Amino acid sequence: MTGVLVKICGINDPVAARAAGEAGADMVGFVFFPRSPRAVTPERAVELARELPAGITRVALLVDADDALVDAVAATGVIDLLQLHGKESPERVAEIKARTGLPVMKVLSVADRADVEAAQAYDGVADRIMFDARPPKDMAGALPGGNALSFDWHLLEGLVLATPWTLAGGLNAGNVAEAIRLTGVRSVDTSSGVEDRPGVKSPDKIRGFVAAAKAG
Repeated sequence: MTGVLVKICGINDPVAARAAGEAGADMVGFVFFPRSPRAVTPERAVELARELPAGITRVALLVDADDALVDAVAATGVIDLLQLHGKESPERVAEIKARTGLPVMKVLSVADRADVEAAQAYDGVADRIMFDARPPKDMAGALPGGNALSFDWHLLEGLVLATPWTLAGGLNAGNVAEAIRLTGVRSVDTSSGVEDRPGVKSPDKIRGFVAAAKAG
């Protein structure tokens, strides 16, 4: 399979940024969520964006962000897409799009089929939808994403959306080809799957993931 878009999320240092660009990633994500070990400030994101080649999509991950943070991130001028990884309603998605003039990707956490079906409310509102794994309620230190957890990809069977969608959750170089084959997804995202430890990206793993995803 060819033409799969690859996003490397949680970029927080120049070496990882350069590795993602050189490997051929289509998108990179900067995390603006203080509890994450991958978190960056708007100022740091500007510095990291300088390490990226022209044409790569620079994504800001926000979790139920208030208007002040949304405005600060948009004002950097280096963000091409906002990724909303909290409990943002369709109305909030539309509001943030209008406020910033930037396209928005809404993330839905998946544990069962009802979580997948919730995407219908965002179809045509968000510019892209992402399906990620919902962490168990008893998981210590769980974050909205980047928990190295997968969900049952069979839950996506029969999915019909007008909006392009992305698969995330526990993807790595060893399983991404199977995920693409099983779901038919045309866009994949990883964070923990290319790390040596939380918040520390491996250039080798980044290269391996991009190659595996592009090979399909």
